[in-house]
Amino acid sequence: MQTIQMSLWVIALLVALALLFDFMNGFHDAANSIATVVSTGVLKPHHAVAMAAMCNVVAIFIFHLKVAATVGTGTIDVAIVDHYVIFGALVGAIAWNVITWYYGIPSSSSHALIGGLVGAAVAKSGTGALVGSGLLKTVAFILISPLLGFILGSMMMVIVGWTFFRTPPSRVDRWFRRLQLVSASMYSLGHGGNDAQKTIGIIWMLLIASGHVAAGGQPPTWVIVCCYVAIGMGTLFGGWRIVRTMGQKITKLKPVGGFCAETGGAMTLFFASALGVPVSTTHTITGAIVGVGSAQKMSAVRWGVAGNIVWAWVLTIPASAFMAAIAWWIGLHIL
Repeated sequence: MQTIQMSLWVIALLVALALLFDFMNGFHDAANSIATVVSTGVLKPHHAVAMAAMCNVVAIFIFHLKVAATVGTGTIDVAIVDHYVIFGALVGAIAWNVITWYYGIPSSSSHALIGGLVGAAVAKSGTGALVGSGLLKTVAFILISPLLGFILGSMMMVIVGWTFFRTPPSRVDRWFRRLQLVSASMYSLGHGGNDAQKTIGIIWMLLIASGHVAAGGQPPTWVIVCCYVAIGMGTLFGGWRIVRTMGQKITKLKPVGGFCAETGGAMTLFFASALGVPVSTTHTITGAIVGVGSAQKMSAVRWGVAGNIVWAWVLTIPASAFMAAIAWWIGLHIL
């Protein structure tokens, strides 16, 4: 791959922009980690985000860089990557995140970034710049991750229901208030392990394009640490708007339901990260919450709210791609 000449200030600017996206990813997706544990009353919001942020960072010791490799080398042709493409991708993803956060829509930061990469790459080199296998895997999990979350969440709810059928509700509630701390922590580990790696992949791509990392090399340690810390800090300052949608508007949850949703979601995230698939934590936990609600009774789920969320999922990649293409054109004239 031809090395592209970039000034150090441009590289520093794009690394800072990537870390800003990472921070916003944590800020935007904090609801995914804490919505259930907050809405069930097990933890207060500031305690919940502190726990989730810590788990986001601890994930650095648990997960391999398979998701980062998919984003960095398996989404668009690395030969066409330059600072304009990275700039367009990041600005498109950040713009979509800001819009959806403002309106309290739990969209996917992950797919906003993938859409940003697609839009900037197509704007520069056409559809031939896309890596079909990596994109197909990512797009397939738009359906698979919420479906798997739904299945595992509802199965957990059924298993728990049968297991504790004769146990007094007060005792069940007391046990699962404690167990929900474990399930929320596991989900936050999965969130950090999958989402932080997307930004690692972007910076990795940038450093390869600029010649600072060999094409077959690994991302520097400072990149890995900075990305995990940035998403943890974003989670720590996460927004309450989306928490209300995820934890209260879709269905009413009790501690046992929160535990089942978080456990089903965590299992899905660990599975996807092991495969190296950049999935949406938003899609995953939404599917798990809907699965828990429908396992009790179908009317327990507010399907209108769930339907609006699905529309946001459908629009995320094309909307962020469109914004990224515009940002790529602007970048040509200002960088």
